[in-house]
Formats: sequence, C-alpha cells, structure tokens
Amino acid sequence: MNFVFAPAAVPAIPVVGSADYFPVHRIYCVGRNYAEHAKEMGDSGREAPFFFSKPADAVLPVAAGARGCMPYPSRTKELHHEVELVVALSSGGSHITLADAASHIWGYAVGLDMTRRDLQAQAKQGGRPWCTAKGFDHSAPIGALTRCTDLSADFLTSGSLDLQVNGIERQRGRLDQMIWQVAEIIVELSQLYQLQAGDLIFTGTPAGVASVVRGDLLTAQVDGLATLTVELV
Repeated sequence: MNFVFAPAAVPAIPVVGSADYFPVHRIYCVGRNYAEHAKEMGDSGREAPFFFSKPADAVLPVAAGARGCMPYPSRTKELHHEVELVVALSSGGSHITLADAASHIWGYAVGLDMTRRDLQAQAKQGGRPWCTAKGFDHSAPIGALTRCTDLSADFLTSGSLDLQVNGIERQRGRLDQMIWQVAEIIVELSQLYQLQAGDLIFTGTPAGVASVVRGDLLTAQVDGLATLTVELV
C-alpha cells in the first residue's frame, strides 16, 4: 500500500519490567464513576454509565521512574486534573458478557484525564460536545502498564488511588468505590462499540478535582502500579 505521506507513528505505552510497548487503538473514558465526584459536578446517585473519547495520540506516556512534561494547553484558564485507573485491553468484541469481561484485560496503569474545565462548562451550557475540553493534545498522561498476571487477585477490591500536586494531596479514593466496576464498564462499552486490542479505558475519578498551573508537579498513584509523575510546562 502506498501513502501520500508517511503515516504517523502508533501511539504506545511502556510496560513495567519490559522493553515492549503497548500500542494504543482507542481511548474511552467513563464520566462520573465515583459518587462524591458526581456530587461535586452537580449529580448524585447511580446513573447509567456514560462515555466520551480522546484521540489515541492524546496519550502522554511516561516510563516508570521518569518525569513527563505536559505543555499547558491553549484557550483555557482552568485546567483540571482527574486521577484514574486505566484498563488496557488485549482483545475485544461486541456484546461481551460479564463472565468474560476480565479475559479481555491485558493490564492496568494510572492515568490523568486532563480537562479544560472552562471549555467543558461552556459546552455543557450550549449543549455541545466536550471534544475541545477533553480531547486536546497530551490530555491523557499515563504511566507504565502492569500486566494483570503481575497483580494480586484482589487488586480491584483492595487498591486505592491518589493524586498529589506539589507534594500536597488533592484526590484520594478506593477502586472498590467505583459506581460501575471494571467488568461492568467493559460490558456496557461493548454494547456500543466493537472493542479491540489496544483500547484503553479511563475508569473515572474520585472527588477533589481542581485547577493546576504551569510549574505544578503532579504525582498520581494506584496501589501496585507504576507511579505517574508529570510536570506542567
């Protein structure tokens, strides 16, 4: 096959303890999947899950032990952090059953769903899509992936996640506090899309989202996974 210009490189994420990289196909994100965050965003209760997407090349991969640099995006004065567990799929399909959902997971990482909150608020007010608020360049920093087989069997029920900004804790939650658990998210997404190997799922953030500025250092952690460190420049 001939191309009119050279195709872009495949977005990819480093893997803990390996020289291999995980190629990214699509990025799906779950909205308001922690009750306290839903409340701070104006909702309450266990609503049906809803989703939005980021471009695959929005990933900002950061190797274990390294520090990533994220350029502060244009057209915003209110850039917010959202720490999340990220699920990486090794296979997919449509209409996946709850019993089979876990078999499609390759591994996990900690990620940041960075959001131009002021643009999101404008979009909500006008009933418009969130694309410019959620899907901008470098809007999905992500740490190195850890294989499922390298994690404890109770990882999703005993782990916690947190975010520090300049050494001060901003967000903290437990993975078992998700309104929709990982397997349920996969099932629901597979009713809407043909999931594929390389898909990433950002699973939602706990309460405490807030603004960050140039020079801030963000440190995101999920128990058992490689720490994600990102500086805003």
